[in-house]
Amino acid sequence: MNLLALVGWSGSGKTTLLVALLPLLRAAGLTVSTVKHAHHAFDLDRPGKDSYRHRAAGAAEVLVASGTRWALLHELAAGAETPDPVALAARLAPVDLVLAEGFKDAAVAKLEVHRPALGKPPLWPDRPEVLAVAADSPLPACPRPVLPLDDPRAVAAWILAALGNGALRQTAA
Repeated sequence: MNLLALVGWSGSGKTTLLVALLPLLRAAGLTVSTVKHAHHAFDLDRPGKDSYRHRAAGAAEVLVASGTRWALLHELAAGAETPDPVALAARLAPVDLVLAEGFKDAAVAKLEVHRPALGKPPLWPDRPEVLAVAADSPLPACPRPVLPLDDPRAVAAWILAALGNGALRQTAA
């Protein structure tokens, strides 16, 4: 499976870039799925709904299905680690590329989204798996390819090239 994590500090533009890349990669003929890391508790279900009641009663997984979509809710044990993006992507239907948003500490291929004006340090110096950086200003000290953050077509072209050379290939967990 091919997986690329878009990583960066909060407010750097990861989601904006990912959303801009999806139609470009689809137009290039790729099937693409996404995995999003959340730093906080979240719930896609609502109290009072049958599926919520199933989980509250102790179901380990609840699958909700309709004629337009289905969703699998999987409960983790209290205190469990966030699953690795490779393990999460392995649960998805096969696609050409999985884009993960977040997971900056995971050992997977990464594209860093960096805005120097945020005042946060770049991630690439301490993370060798950062293959390139999409930035909104020049980064003369960066030894990796620096892509224009405001040009999703250029970033998509880099992703397509990385797919072609196997740089985004991950081993299933």
